[in-house]
Order: sequence, then structure tokens, then C-alpha cells
Amino acid sequence: MLDDKLVTEGGFQQDPTQPAPPRVLLELVAQAGVRFNGDSPWDIQVHDETVYRRILTQGSLGFGEAYMEGLWDCHDLAELFHRLLRADIDEKLGGWVRIRLLGEILRHRLFNLQSTSRAFQVGEQHYDIGNDVFEAMLDPTMSYSCGYWHQADNLEQAQLNKLDLICRKLELRPGERLLEIGCGWGGLAQHAASHYGVEVVGVTVSREQLQLAQQRCSGLPVRFELMDYRELDGRFDKIVSVGMFEHVGAKNYPAYFDTASRLLGDEGLFLLHTIGSHKTFTTVDPWIDRYIFPNGKLPSARELADVLEGRFLIEDWHNFGPDYDRTLTAWWARFEHAWPGLEAKYGERFHRMWKYYLLSCAGFFRSRQGQLWQLVLSKRGRSGTYRSVR
Repeated sequence: MLDDKLVTEGGFQQDPTQPAPPRVLLELVAQAGVRFNGDSPWDIQVHDETVYRRILTQGSLGFGEAYMEGLWDCHDLAELFHRLLRADIDEKLGGWVRIRLLGEILRHRLFNLQSTSRAFQVGEQHYDIGNDVFEAMLDPTMSYSCGYWHQADNLEQAQLNKLDLICRKLELRPGERLLEIGCGWGGLAQHAASHYGVEVVGVTVSREQLQLAQQRCSGLPVRFELMDYRELDGRFDKIVSVGMFEHVGAKNYPAYFDTASRLLGDEGLFLLHTIGSHKTFTTVDPWIDRYIFPNGKLPSARELADVLEGRFLIEDWHNFGPDYDRTLTAWWARFEHAWPGLEAKYGERFHRMWKYYLLSCAGFFRSRQGQLWQLVLSKRGRSGTYRSVR
């Protein structure tokens, strides 16, 4: 029989004798319809009172690290973050912790965190953690970007829809040369070469991605290189970049698009598939930066429009951000199903980190702070009218 002091709320045991949360936190989360130790699936179940101090002094970083350490739980993380971000609690809390995080703010403003010397850091820290994790989580095409769920009822079909949508938007023709900046595990290159008859050159900063992509595309007119995009040369009929621009950084946007312009034929098309932010920020979420994607930066629509002016024409701008919520929750379901076979290698701290990553991001897109954009770009000299594809 449970001690009289313990009650069960939503499957978690709580001790009502614990100190109450600081009023500022109670008022903040109440704006999002969230409670500490409440009985709704999205409420925050606190197991250790130090969580409150860590939120107030470290913001998002302290909140995420406390979850990894098992100091709090939530039955529905995606909905929790949907509610917090829809109410912009992250920005409101920022005022309390900004002074303590001043060094992080200055780091992003003063330094080029995505310089050539740093280009391979995200590959080493994130994409090289182990292909077994990604093979368990992703669909058979190994697509690690938002699926296109229009006329799809499962993850694999949504990803096949996305791959084919990209090829049709690029108007790929047999014999053309396609450059893929950020080739992942080769899913798009394999699809484009197999179904559209193009020759593909792909680059990545991940050794694990390179090895598996080469195996998957053996026998096709596809070549992969371990290379930073700034080192590319040659001439291509079409260029595509899926889920890589988030690692470029605002200081490098001009160099990125100048490189693409130099490599693209005058009649060519360039498709950019990227996560976008609903407004312009100079920094990124510190927890995501430390544990998931080091040195990342999400572009805003204004930042993209500014850097594209005078470099490319925008032929089409397609937003299907809500599809990322569905993609991320599907990835989590597959990962959780496969976890018993991964647990001995990766451990519970990794399990909680990965859950927090996937489901907090699902809430980010559900809140509409996060967007998913596909831009089709061309040079001014391209003849004819581009007909958008949906």
C-alpha cells in the first residue's frame, strides 16, 4: 500500500509535501494551459525540486538536461511543447535567463560557428552516432527529413511522396547531372537515378552516411564524396539540398548561394528543402545546440529573401510544416519499438535524450513556430515559365 503522502497522477507518483514551484513559473506555464504535477497528459510531473531552479537559471538547457536525468516526466511531451511554444513561453522565459546565457548569445553573434574548420562537427556528433539508430527509426528509404503526407497513410509512402515531389519540381530529365548538397544515406540519389535516369553527385560531412550511401547506390550512376559544400566544383543541370541548410549558418548564407550559383547551369533549377523559423532569431535553442545539432541555425523567411535577392529568383515557395509533426511522431514510434534491441548499446540517458529531441521537435512544428519550406530557385537568365508542382 502506498504511503499516504504519495498520490498518483497520470501514472507518476508525486509527493505533495514538496515545495511549490516559484510563482513566476506557475504563472508562465499557466498561460499555456500547463501545470506542474497536474493530471493532464501534457502536465509536468516533477520528481526533484531542483528542476525549478534549473529552469529559472538555465532556461531550455536546464529543462532538457533535467529531463535526461529523470528529474521530471510527462506523458505527452509533444503536446507539452506544442502548448508551451504556441504561447511563446520560451521567449517569455528568456528574459529571466538572458544575462546568464550572455556568453552563448555572444558566441553566436561574434563567431562563425559553421566555418570550414567546423563543418564536420555535426557529422561527428550527430550523424555518426550509429547507423543502427537511424535504420531503426527511419523508413526504408532512410529519409531523415520531413515526409510529404498528402495522399499518404504511412511513413514510407510519405517519404516516397517527398522524394518524387522533389524530382518533379526539379523537372529532372534522363542524362542530366544532379548535385545533392547533403546527401544523407543516399535515398534521394537512389530514387532520382533509378526513376529519372540522372547522374548524381552527392556530398556529406558524415563518414557513416557516406559508407551506407555508397552501399545502397552500388551499380547506379551515383558518386558520393566526404566534402564540405564550399569545396565543390563542376557544372550541374540541377541542384538539390534537403535538410542540410540548417547547418550552414547566417554568416555563410552568401557563400552557400554563391557556390550554388557558380555550380548551376544557366537553365538549371535549384531546390532547397529546409526547416524554417516563424521569425528571425540570432541564436538557437541551447539544448538542441549542445546535444543534437551543434552549430545549427534555422533561417527565417526574411533572412532567405534578403540573401536570395540578386542571386536567385524564387520560382516557388511551398510550406508543409505541419507534416513534420506527423513525421517526427512516426520516427519516435519506430525508435521506441526498436529500443529493446538498442538499449544495451546506448543506455537510458540516450533513450531519454532521443525521446526529448523527437517529441519536443514535434511540438515545435505543431505550434507553427517551425516551418518546412521547399523553395525552387533559378537564375535570371533561365528561359520559359516555371510551373509549380504540388
